[in-house]
Amino acid sequence: MEYKDLSKFHTQVSGLFKWPESREEWEQYKLNEEQMECYREHGYVSGIKFLDEAQILILRDELDAIIDPQHPGSALFHQFYSNESSDPNAVLFHALGAWRVTPGFHDVLWNPAFVMAASQLLGNKAVRFWHDQLFYKPAQHGGVVAWHQDYSYWTRTIPMHHLTCWVGLDDATIENGCLYYVPDSHRWGLLDKPELAGEMDGLLAQLNEQQMAEFKPVPIELKKGYGTFHHPLLVHGSYENKSLNRRRAYVLNVFADGTLSDTDKELMPGAIPIPKGTKMGGQFHPLLFDEPLKLRL
Repeated sequence: MEYKDLSKFHTQVSGLFKWPESREEWEQYKLNEEQMECYREHGYVSGIKFLDEAQILILRDELDAIIDPQHPGSALFHQFYSNESSDPNAVLFHALGAWRVTPGFHDVLWNPAFVMAASQLLGNKAVRFWHDQLFYKPAQHGGVVAWHQDYSYWTRTIPMHHLTCWVGLDDATIENGCLYYVPDSHRWGLLDKPELAGEMDGLLAQLNEQQMAEFKPVPIELKKGYGTFHHPLLVHGSYENKSLNRRRAYVLNVFADGTLSDTDKELMPGAIPIPKGTKMGGQFHPLLFDEPLKLRL
């Protein structure tokens, strides 16, 4: 029996979030000028609430189900690593494509708090979906995510008008492997991509003397349900989880509508190729939010 592919549905399928119906209802989700300035100056903004307790519980239950490689929808993932690390004592579960598999991870794409802020950070542009990610670091033996820039993995799309949103399903702490950002590193230009679950400090070999002097990571500790946005060139990573608590999170990657494919090959495993020079869209890259439409409400 074929498992239903939710990527064919470009609107909510479960009603997990209430979609605003007026300009006034959208206002509660807008970032303020201080938050916008933090993103422009440092390359990230954090401490944004995306989920309530009930929504967190739904997504945790879904994650617990689909982390099993025998789940009937597992073939829909673009990538699925029970452990992307080569070390069995440093486990990093990492998967792309959860939005195709479960209603909750599908509907987080249409979370008003997410799409409103994403549009602002992209210059009040319409927001189109790139891909999602799940990260799970088990207690006591969770692995690292090496220092990297997101766009170093995305150069098959142009121009660089992308954005990443990270949301915790558990409290993220220094002890359980929270995200770290290197403020202002989004101005360093594009670096070569490292192995994501490889050597934590591998990227540092690429940095010049000035960049090394500016390499001052800061931990982004967050309560569950809260998250961050960061620039596609911001250097970030996370250390091992040696604590007694799990660290689960999902990531949504988006770009401004109008971004083009820069390859004739498939953009992700199992996705329909988009010819080079063609606007990104179709089944796997739905339009999530149209800013001009909102302004006409």
